[in-house]
Amino acid sequence: MSIDAVGKVRRGRGVRKALRETRDIKMLPALKRKLPLTEPMTSDQITKIDAASMDILENVGVHFRDEIALADWKCVGAKVVDEVVYLDRNLVRELITTIPETFTYHARNAANSLPFGKDHGIFIPMTGAPYLRDLEDVRRNPTLEDLANFHKLSHMLPVIHSSAHHIVEPYDHPISQRHLRITYSSMKYSDKTFMGMTTSPKNAEDVIQMCAILFGDDYIDTHPVVTGNCNGNSPLVWDETMLGALRAFCKRNQPILCSPFVLGGANTPASVPATVAQLNAEALSALAYTQVVKKGCPAIYGHYLSTVSMKSGAPMAGTPEISLMNFMIGQMARFYGIPWRTSNTLGGAKTFDAQAGYESAMTMNAVLMAGANYMWHSAGWNEAGMHCSVAKFIVDAEICEMGYRMAEGVNWNDFEAALSAVSDVGPGGHYLGHPHTLEHFQKAFFMPEMFDNNSIEQWQAEGAIEINERALKKAGMMLNEYEEPKLDEGVNEALLEYIARREREIPAADALNQEY
Repeated sequence: MSIDAVGKVRRGRGVRKALRETRDIKMLPALKRKLPLTEPMTSDQITKIDAASMDILENVGVHFRDEIALADWKCVGAKVVDEVVYLDRNLVRELITTIPETFTYHARNAANSLPFGKDHGIFIPMTGAPYLRDLEDVRRNPTLEDLANFHKLSHMLPVIHSSAHHIVEPYDHPISQRHLRITYSSMKYSDKTFMGMTTSPKNAEDVIQMCAILFGDDYIDTHPVVTGNCNGNSPLVWDETMLGALRAFCKRNQPILCSPFVLGGANTPASVPATVAQLNAEALSALAYTQVVKKGCPAIYGHYLSTVSMKSGAPMAGTPEISLMNFMIGQMARFYGIPWRTSNTLGGAKTFDAQAGYESAMTMNAVLMAGANYMWHSAGWNEAGMHCSVAKFIVDAEICEMGYRMAEGVNWNDFEAALSAVSDVGPGGHYLGHPHTLEHFQKAFFMPEMFDNNSIEQWQAEGAIEINERALKKAGMMLNEYEEPKLDEGVNEALLEYIARREREIPAADALNQEY
């Protein structure tokens, strides 16, 4: 089965080249924040959360439902009773001190490598959607071609720093073998860094082997090139699938997100500070375990954070409590000196409507002001993650670029030159034709492409096109302009050979690959 995907209209190379030259797709550098962080907790309150979390680890314990992990914990002196690990706070503190506070993500294209940690942040698109809203705004099951198109858009959107893995779930390939094609798509259609599948330990091992083919076997042991995710089962459970995948990444020095899956009020107490205390304990237990697996390997303090509607039980996004918890989690991660991940532009809307916009904007502003390093789900997320919207993917990228511009802080570089224009123009004049304006207007103020600021008369004269349609049109144009960043022929052949061999070895079953 071919996994090449193209836009709807085929164009000649010359036409695509001309179109590319009019659109700047060069990736923005990693965001370097210059605005003050929002930090609602005092130093005493940080200490209070830390003490509460350590008390949970010591006295309540954490379930590690994995024989290898239990044996590993026993080897480093932890108290283990059945599947419950009781972690001494001094042991936890000792272990997490070896997690690097900063590192560099290395991309296939060296120009797209990224500094990471402290005041640097990166934007990553959503993952895991079982449906999409496509170029025709139809909600349906995705295919490998749809996935490839999202990887292409990720490649072309400057503010997207990393591609993801299964942005959408491709239903036209067996579940047990799907991770191979997903990983290849991430590698083939973009030369940015990317995420790797952790849906089973065996799948994670395949991802690592494919990275070794792409970058070199020795190279990946010393260079972070791919990100894995390890989701916890709140409250206070880590399972065999996730822990096995964690080990596969950590053993090869690849960063892993240690992410409790929090539904505030459902699997945590109905309290903001108590939720953070539990989440913090869960994250610390996994972060500490990464250093048991391999001392010094990169790891990222993670979480998926939502609150639950007590009316329906549905997860909610964009609520004030989520923002408050993001602020607090940012403070805790900095307290421990560990880079951290959160989720961005989340929402529960069923279409790309006002609810989708407001929830996403509320989430993003808090994420930026909280100082998150790894801003996952930054494009496309809708319907509580049940679908990825092509239109929202495009607009989310634009609002992230607006957020990027804001978080960079005030640019003082041309202050004196700009100020001199005041005396040139004088009272009652205008600056539209001034040399300074002509030279700087494109960079002085952000000019959105997706947001219409014309008069209603002009908007109507141009067809009264709303933002959803504008975004879909842009997505189609970008896919027609796309030009693949070619893989080395030998590397590409080796990847395809590996995929073919593993597909022969793994039964084409409707189940995750746990054994082969």
